[in-house]
Amino acid sequence: MIVVAGNNEAQLAPMAYAHGAFLLRNPDPGRGQFSSLQVGLHEVLNRGRDAAMITLVDRPPASAAVLTKLRAAFEAAPPYKWAVVPEYGGKHGHPILIGREMIEAFIKAPVTATARDIEHQNREHIEYVSVDDASVTINVNTPEEYAALTQSAAQNK
Repeated sequence: MIVVAGNNEAQLAPMAYAHGAFLLRNPDPGRGQFSSLQVGLHEVLNRGRDAAMITLVDRPPASAAVLTKLRAAFEAAPPYKWAVVPEYGGKHGHPILIGREMIEAFIKAPVTATARDIEHQNREHIEYVSVDDASVTINVNTPEEYAALTQSAAQNK
């Protein structure tokens, strides 16, 4: 697991290391979220890997069932499919699984691009997988949304 940090590196380090993650610092976090993705994907290739699972920090974790379904779809995808993206209710979500071709498309993109731009430019190379888990499309942006999410998770235990 690779966690890309910006100016919050010192705060993230204890949690990342406690969970066995490798913490990587984006040297210029002011360039935005996409630059952090590019930094992380460079590290994926530096570690000799040809695929990656990507998720954002403001998303709840996907269920084991979703991860299993995405992995199976990724492994069964034809060679011209570079990525697998979960879909719920017609909305695309996270995590996404990407192969080397999509990694390179993200890395080669200008820093002014967004991941969504690259995804849309390469739609024909993406396998959208329908899942039965709305959490793949949830975005947590406020303390109130986080509180609601944690309360819901506690009730579902």
